[in-house]
Amino acid sequence: MSTLGNIIWVVFGGFLIFLEYLVAGLLLCLTIVGIPFGLQAIKLSLMALWPFGKRIEYMDYAPGCLSTILNIIWLLIGGIWIALSHLVLGLLFAITIIGIPFAKQHFKLVSLALTPFGRRVV
Repeated sequence: MSTLGNIIWVVFGGFLIFLEYLVAGLLLCLTIVGIPFGLQAIKLSLMALWPFGKRIEYMDYAPGCLSTILNIIWLLIGGIWIALSHLVLGLLFAITIIGIPFAKQHFKLVSLALTPFGRRVV
């Protein structure tokens, strides 16, 4: 079932979301300061490509204050806008019964877009 959901996701917009995150991540990786943020954008792109069957976990070890500071910077620079776009798309998909599984995936991406540091996709 998750394979079918992923195929439908990719055909109806998931590939474009993947490309946007991937290009942004690669552009951020061009600068030394942007490398940590670029890696998180690439993590978001991989999650946006095949979201069905994946879950987001906090890392086992305590991430410390560095990931908290990076999450705050991420949130202020662009994370809030990424999260709001996934929230709006999730609400639009939740209007119909057929779109509810896709809305759940957008809501999953909202939580990762808000605080990507200290989390991993399993």
